[in-house]
Amino acid sequence: MPASPSTARAINDRLALRLLQQEGPLTAGQLKQLTGLSRPTVADLVERLTASGLIEMAGESGEQRRGPNARLYGIVADRAYLAALDVRLEGVSVVVSDLVGRVLAEASVPIDGASGTGPAVEQAVALVERAAKEAGAEHLHTVGVGAPGLIDPATGELRDTTGLPAWHRRLVAALHERLPGTHIVVENETNLAALAEQRDGAAHDRDTFVLFWLGMGIGAAVVLDGALRRGASGGAGEIGFLPVPGTRGFPSATDCEGGFHSLAGAAAVLELARECGVLGRAGEGAGAAGVVRWAVGEVSGGGAGGDVGVGAGAGDAGDVGVDAGAGAGDGGDLAARFLDTLADRLALGVASVVALLDPGCVVLGGEVGQAGGDELAVRVAERITRMSPLPAEVRPSVLGGAAVLRGALLTAQDGAQGELFG
Repeated sequence: MPASPSTARAINDRLALRLLQQEGPLTAGQLKQLTGLSRPTVADLVERLTASGLIEMAGESGEQRRGPNARLYGIVADRAYLAALDVRLEGVSVVVSDLVGRVLAEASVPIDGASGTGPAVEQAVALVERAAKEAGAEHLHTVGVGAPGLIDPATGELRDTTGLPAWHRRLVAALHERLPGTHIVVENETNLAALAEQRDGAAHDRDTFVLFWLGMGIGAAVVLDGALRRGASGGAGEIGFLPVPGTRGFPSATDCEGGFHSLAGAAAVLELARECGVLGRAGEGAGAAGVVRWAVGEVSGGGAGGDVGVGAGAGDAGDVGVDAGAGAGDGGDLAARFLDTLADRLALGVASVVALLDPGCVVLGGEVGQAGGDELAVRVAERITRMSPLPAEVRPSVLGGAAVLRGALLTAQDGAQGELFG
């Protein structure tokens, strides 16, 4: 049945708003061309959206032609203000933006959980309030929060998870209390990273892929047919608990030690670097990402590779076959050996996911995935080709650790625009 006039107007308005979201300011002529609507219909919707306070004149086009330049129309950016939080074990980062996603303020603060739940929560909430004030936002419409752990699909809140600080869960309730009327959206950090990589990063051309978060913790996000899959209990992608060969023991319901985390978490990467003789070469105090970045630089700078005494079929993926004299060898040789062994470990988890989901594409995300770049991604892909009959492209993250904050902001922006434009 044909749409009623009011329904048709709503559909046209929403189409125009979506184009302005995607393309930025447009002229009425450009809206006509992109929507296929008639000139009078476009003129009507521009008038309606302007009167409703959703769009405004944003300048003039720079076209060189006779007569006045065409007016550009864009979304009213200060119609709503948004915030995004990246909640880590050791601190919080926040950005505040307008409705179109332009960042107006950003800040971060380290948090010592030993100081107690109350002080830790106060530090985090105060950081949000200061950033909002700096941005000139009297009220935040929506706040997106990315945090490690499981999100209860029924309540949308962080579940009480062993190993994560208590202030994480209390923070969400405190935000509701201190920011009345603000929508608080909580999502697992790895899921947000995947959304950001799909929108702006390594998976921009994929509607089905899996992102491996490689950082202090290990996780995976599953995107199938364009939709993020969270699982029945919100725990899809808790790959740190995956039992794999090469670990000492098995994971438990409350501890992922003994699972894939024991091979690929930041602490395991640093221990591997020590065993391979590269930890000191990467610089004093270098973290896991720093060591991987150093190794990539050594290899791409001309260092030779070498045989590694470990593989997907090896008995213990934690044992590294290093020659007795390797410590005195060339830095490129040691770096290649380290990256090869790390790729052996990562391939165990990646191959399991590929066999189960057949995603066709795997993104190595987080700070370590970004630091590994193509050098690490190619090594993992080579091993998957040997281990699995299913094709899987392996790509390095484009956004790295920044993906969580970006994903939280995109989630807040989509939610706010969905409500205001609905």
